[in-house]
Formats: sequence, C-alpha cells, structure tokens
Amino acid sequence: MREFELIRKFFQHEQADLLLEEKAQASVVLGIGDDCALLQIPTSKQLAISVDTLVADVHFPADAKPDDIAERALRTNLSDLAAMGAEPLWFTLALTLPKNSEYLSEEWLRGFSRGLFRTANQYEIVLVGGDTTSGPFSITIQAMGAVDSQYALRRDGASVGDFICVTNYLGDGAAALAVIQNGLQLDETHEHYLRERFYRPTPRLAEVNLLRSIASSALDISDGLVADLNHICEASDVGAVIDVENLPLSPALLALNDVHQARTWVLSGGDDYELCFTVPPEKMPELAMLIAQEKINATVVGEIISGSGVRCELDGETYELDSLGYQHF
Repeated sequence: MREFELIRKFFQHEQADLLLEEKAQASVVLGIGDDCALLQIPTSKQLAISVDTLVADVHFPADAKPDDIAERALRTNLSDLAAMGAEPLWFTLALTLPKNSEYLSEEWLRGFSRGLFRTANQYEIVLVGGDTTSGPFSITIQAMGAVDSQYALRRDGASVGDFICVTNYLGDGAAALAVIQNGLQLDETHEHYLRERFYRPTPRLAEVNLLRSIASSALDISDGLVADLNHICEASDVGAVIDVENLPLSPALLALNDVHQARTWVLSGGDDYELCFTVPPEKMPELAMLIAQEKINATVVGEIISGSGVRCELDGETYELDSLGYQHF
C-alpha cells in the first residue's frame, strides 16, 4: 500500500464523529492533505504543545494489539496537556513502520486507526496531519491544546510549605509491565485492571479543571514519583520530602502482599500518567472539599521544603531507593 493511500484510507476519513466535526469546523482552517495544517487558536488563549515518541519494545510491546498501542500512544500525550491545564484541540501523527511487516496489513492498520480515533473522539481532539515512513516501528504524536495564561500549571510555581499531592493510585504502570513482560501472576480481575491502566491510562483532564485555581505547580508522572517530583523541585528551586506511608496503592498492588515492591514501583517505576501537584496551605480546604465531595481522588504524599532534591521518609527515617526512576539514556 502506498503512503498517501494509507493516509486516506485509515486516517483522513476516520474522523466522522459529529462533535469532532463541529470542533474542527471552528478551529481547523486546513487539515490533513496539504503541506501544513492551518489552525485557529482560540481568542485570549495560549497554545500548549507536547510531543512524544514511543518506540516498539521500549514504550510498548511490539506484539500488542494495534488498538491498544494506538490508545496508549495518544493517551500518554494527552496526559501532558492535562498536566499544563490545557484543553485538547489537535494532534499530529508520525508513524514509522517496517517494510513487509504485519504492521502494513489492512487488519493491523484498521485496528490501530480504530483505537486512535476511539480515544480522539472520547477526548475531543482532532487529527490535523502527520507523516508515514518506513523504518523501525515507532509512533510520534504531537498534541496541541489551549490554556488561559493565568491558569497554566507550570513546574516552577511550588513554594516552601506547599503540600505535595497525587491523583488516584501510583505504581500500577510498573506493576502492569511486570505482568506483561515478566509474567507476574495475579488473579484475573487484578491483571485485567493493570493491563487497562497500562494501555489506557486516563489523562486527568477532568481533575485539572478543578485544580487550575488551587494548585501552584503540576506535572504528570511518567518516570516515577521521585524523578518527576524532582523536576518540580529543580524548576521551583526547592526541595521535597515524601512520606512513604501515605503513598496511594491500588487493590491490585495491595494484593501482592509485598509492600516494599509496591512502594518501589510507586516511587521509581513510572508509566502511571497521574498528576503530581503542589497546593499552598491556604488552598488545602478547597482541595479537601473536592475530595470529600468525591469530585477528585487525590492524596497528600509530602511537603515542599527548603533546599534541593527529593527525600523519602518512613516513620521519620530515610527510606532508601533501589532506583531513582526511569532513565531515557
């Protein structure tokens, strides 16, 4: 199949959802099919852009189902928009596929396209362009959104005394990899839960809508809590202490009956795509109210302190880590 036939058949004509068509008509002046897309940025908004490359057998198993791969690829990019407090608008896709491989079959491409647009429709984001080429299997997605400048959640806003919070549960991404790659045995319910968390992480876009006026800084957790929280510390010129006792563990992790392993996955495992955010003391009653009303699932796991770096403590003693987080190189 030739490049432009592939694009037309599996990507250009798949966005038939009425809601996305209406959104595209309002913001996409020119979409797929030309040298560039022409996009209309919403009035009084700033453009938020993030790009990630996912490499087969590094960021996902190459033999995974094509719709699982596509959903993971787009959802992890949407998580970056959520971390900035941005509304998803558009994305581009660069797909590199090996010649004469199963990935060029109509069955595989149809599955990939189905998963991609299922997620795009769910989060109301429009595909506006991209590229296809031959080579080692990889996927690059650039996600774009709009954010009000006064509510953009950056990494450099944390201050001494702020509380450190995270959404939902942590450690599930690393536990899922242990299931997928290393054959970790769990009961069917917990294994299914972890696989869903890996292939279909939830971009915390709904939660960030509630946090824009509360949080002082934020990012998404992709490399492990310690490594990613350290990015906030470096950008804000502060330090942090994590109370290991307070780390939120899912029922699937608790079922392992290995608390140390579960905490290791939380602190340095990565692939969770939950939010880590800081909240000034005076804003904590607002967060507590949202939690009490079950509008957000969040846990206080530490505090911003003076100094630098991230320290972990358990019962007042230093908690040593075997790894500081995922390293890209």
